[in-house]
Amino acid sequence: MDVQSQAEVETTALGVADIQRILATLPHRYPFLMVDRIVGIEGDKKAIGIKNVSANEPHFQGHFPDNPVMPGVLILEGMAQTAGTICLLNRPEDGAPSLVYFMTIDKAKFRKPVLPGDVLEYHMTQMSKRRNMWWFRGEAKVGGQIVAEAEVGAMIARGERK
Repeated sequence: MDVQSQAEVETTALGVADIQRILATLPHRYPFLMVDRIVGIEGDKKAIGIKNVSANEPHFQGHFPDNPVMPGVLILEGMAQTAGTICLLNRPEDGAPSLVYFMTIDKAKFRKPVLPGDVLEYHMTQMSKRRNMWWFRGEAKVGGQIVAEAEVGAMIARGERK
């Protein structure tokens, strides 16, 4: 079974966040929103974020004009946004807005370039959770092959979203 079919099968049994739900949850907006859809959501334990990499994204103008490669730091940001979304979606609603702040990046490795036209998947699995802090292990994949991996930590804080 290919990766896309596997994601579709998981979607029928697990939670999904489309772009509207992501926008309602995260404060990020274009051009810094690095996830288009999240499938296979299992509470705050795991999920797969999906990013359709497009040639017209602004970072490709300078990274690199004749050989466009998605910057690794943006791949890590997509991992963090996927993890942050599922954490926020699973917080109790108490009326106060919440923001996710990136705390740590550990064991980051980049294995293959991500190019325009690729469908990037962020496979995020919770490693631990303590009060308002979460740590996730992530693998970014294109066509089922790992292109990057990292462990990320984040904190949820109350804040004013404007």
